[in-house]
Amino acid sequence: MSLKETIEANLKAAMKAGADDRKRVLRLILAAAKLAEVEKGSGLDDSGLLGIIQKEVKIRRESIEGAQHAQREDLVAASLAEIAILEELLPKQMSDEELLALAVKTADEVGATALTDTGKVMKALMPKVQGRAAGDKVSLIVRQVLQNRA
Repeated sequence: MSLKETIEANLKAAMKAGADDRKRVLRLILAAAKLAEVEKGSGLDDSGLLGIIQKEVKIRRESIEGAQHAQREDLVAASLAEIAILEELLPKQMSDEELLALAVKTADEVGATALTDTGKVMKALMPKVQGRAAGDKVSLIVRQVLQNRA
């Protein structure tokens, strides 16, 4: 079962259960996927859909920061609930230790020795962690690995 089919099945279940927040979030993902398909001119695969879900999680996290700054706890709670729904659709996230080990291995594979090789390592590493780690977290760990080598 593809990720899109899973989302559609979850949407049907949410409609039957009357879970309005869940319905809204799942419809948002399907609408964003449809928009991406139209822009791309072809269907999305699971990795493209995972990218959309990760982008939505990132947007929610940024809105939490703004809501906390504005002292709007109601918006913080709503965004956290939406993130929980979105994260159910994502694969299990990698731990920092797993990510560090994979970053070291990838840096060895591409022969990275200095901080200037960050792009090479990221290019090789991102497909390996697609959907299981956020890009900013991966970038931070890669930079730490390369700084330790310099």
